[in-house]
Formats: sequence, structure tokens, C-alpha cells
Amino acid sequence: MRIALRHTSLCAAAALLAAAGTATAQPSGSITIWSWDIAASSLKATVEGFNKLYPDVKVTVEDIGNQPVYDKSIAACAAGGEGLPDIISIENYKAESYWTQFPDCFADLKTLGYGAEDAARFPDFKRAELEHDGKVYAMPWDSGPVMMFYRRDFYEKAGVDPASIKTWDDFIAAGKKIQAANPGVVMSEANFNGDSEFFRMIANEQGCGYFSADGKAVAVAQPGCVAALAAIRKMKDAGLLAPANWDEKVAANGAGTVATQMYGGWYEGTIRTNAPKLAGQWGVYPMPGVTADGARAANIGGSSLAISASSKSKEAAYAYVKYTLATNEGQVTMLKAYGLVPSLLSALEDPFVSQPQPYWGGQKIWTDILATLPKIHPTHGTQFQNDAESVVRAVQTKFLAGSYPDAKAALDDAANQIAAATGLPVAP
Repeated sequence: MRIALRHTSLCAAAALLAAAGTATAQPSGSITIWSWDIAASSLKATVEGFNKLYPDVKVTVEDIGNQPVYDKSIAACAAGGEGLPDIISIENYKAESYWTQFPDCFADLKTLGYGAEDAARFPDFKRAELEHDGKVYAMPWDSGPVMMFYRRDFYEKAGVDPASIKTWDDFIAAGKKIQAANPGVVMSEANFNGDSEFFRMIANEQGCGYFSADGKAVAVAQPGCVAALAAIRKMKDAGLLAPANWDEKVAANGAGTVATQMYGGWYEGTIRTNAPKLAGQWGVYPMPGVTADGARAANIGGSSLAISASSKSKEAAYAYVKYTLATNEGQVTMLKAYGLVPSLLSALEDPFVSQPQPYWGGQKIWTDILATLPKIHPTHGTQFQNDAESVVRAVQTKFLAGSYPDAKAALDDAANQIAAATGLPVAP
């Protein structure tokens, strides 16, 4: 009997130890995240749902601004990871400048449980810049499928049906009518003084980027990019594009002085939260193409979440990243609250996606926006993205001021400058 009792006691002790082991396997501790603007607000919105599953993890989201996140994290990586938070928000087009310069600064998510099944849940164009030398450095977050956000009332007053706008020439013709019918309103705005956003969107639509698909050559002078820059010049010369930075665009949206803004789907939240009194007066339609039967999809912006290699709470950080980005609940929470477009493919089937949106005049905007995702061309920023961007901005300014005979000459010059700065050859 003693032997039996002792055996029973040992079994009970083993069961208690097993239970204790299971309990301690649950992540705990504190994690800190660096992010910015509505991205930071969106991460904060997922904490409540995350803590229902992981109550012992304290999540702190620090909104320190877009450029400061990049500057501080790059500086910290250069210092061996000192001062980094557990999780960092990284824009996709800047991502490769991290991995290629500092391959040991971030955790390989494969070592934390990320596998082929996880990768298959995201579109290729979102993963292309996050994987390097067999490692997965970040998990896709939001996407930026490009759409035209337009004022219904301005278009209606001019008798313009957005469904009739299929090409950039159509956009120009419509813009002239809209501006004539709505004095004081400009057709659209672009940050010509501090960005190349319009160019990058149309170039991506045409399957062209600063670099080749393998990242080994400078491709900015390829035909798709030339067509993009030429279209921009044509719009600007027609008086349809006013120069404006981010804050000026937000102000114009609320003031009713712009008819159309071209941006990624995440801009939905920017308009809705900054111009609440204009509910029902905004809508969306696909970006025009160079030709009537050509491509009409592109991506701009969109980010990922990476875990620093120096984090002392990698398991807790990974649990948060996986809940926020790899569950429908996490992604749709951010979509509902701030309009961040999910990269998670299964989230696109959530019932919310197909619902009419009251702010947007009852339009099922998420069905329209997300339908473009499979058509988007992947692009590579490479570690030379910032070098290329600086060159393109300067060349764009000179081109729009008439310093080049045509778009091809301008981009040939840009390609040669980028090649000289990076050591990469110009693609034939």
C-alpha cells in the first residue's frame, strides 16, 4: 500500500510540475514598441485583445514619429543594438537598408516559431523586402494598395463619373472639368518639394522601381518609370497638381480645396479621422493606368514589425506580433479603428470587409481597395533606397522645372547618378 501511495503521490507531483511548466510557458514581462501616428494608435488598439490571451505581458507603444523611429533605430543598430525597444515598426521600402547593413540587429523570426505556413498567409509583394539570406527579419503588417480618394460632390457638380476615368489622360480631362465647375478646388496634390510619392506609385503600377527585381541593377530609367514621370509632367503642366506636403494635404481635405488624393488604402483612416464632418462626401475608385487596358494597381507605404535581437523578452514580443499581425482579430481591429489595410490574406474574408461604410457614402470601399492586392508588383528597395530616393527627388524637381528635354533624359541622368553612388550597373 505504501508503494502504491508513493506512486500515486509521485504521479500527482508530476502532474503539478507539468501544470506549472505549462503555466510558466505562457509569455510574461514587459515589451516596448516604437511606432508613429495612426500606426502607433492601431497597435495600442490591439493591446486589449492581446492581453485577454496573454494577461502577464505589459505592452507599451511609444509614438515617437516616423523619421525618428528610422533615425534612432539605425543609430542603435550601428551601436550594436544598444537602446532598441523590443519591437520596431519598419516601413517596407526602408526595410532592406536595415537587414543589409545590420544583419545581426534583428531576430530571425524562424527561431521564434515562424514557418512556411505563416509565410504563406501573406502576399509575396509584402514579404519580398522582409526576407534576406534565408532569414525572416519582420512580419508583414499593413499594405498600401493605391486608390483615388475623391470628393463625390465635386465630381457630381462637374458631371464626371469616376468609373469613366481609366487612364491618366482621362484623369486630366476630368480634372479640367472639375476645376472649372468648382472654383478654388484643385484636382489633386503631390509633395513635389519633399517626396517622389506620385512617381513611385505610378512607376510601381507600371512594374518599375528604382532597382531591378533581383536588386542588382539600377532600373529607374526603364520604360515603365519613364511613362510614370511623363504622366506626372503632363498633369502638372495642365495645372491639375498642386504641391503640398502631408499636413497641407490633410488641411486641404478638411477645407474642401482638393478633389482627389492618390494614396495607399491606409489613407482612409487619415481622411475619416481628420474630416469627420465630410461623411458621405468622399468615395474611392481605382487609380488610372497609362493605357485603358493596362495595369491599375500599385502599393505605397505599408509596414512590418521586427523584433530586436537585443530584446530580453523575445517570446513575449513574438506572441504580440503574431496576435496583432497573424490573426484576423488583430488585423481587423486595426482596419476598423484606423483604416490600416491588412496584409494577412485570411483577414480579407472577414465580414467587416464587405460591409458598406457609412463615412464613404455606403460604398463597400474595402472590397474595392483589397481587390487590387493580387495585382501589385513586388519591388526591392535594397540597402541603397535612400541614395536613390535623394537622386530621384532632385531630378524630378529639375524635370518639372523644364531642365530636361523629356522624361527619358531625366531618368537616364538619375540612373547614372544612382549607379555612381551605389556601384550598381544601370539595367540595359
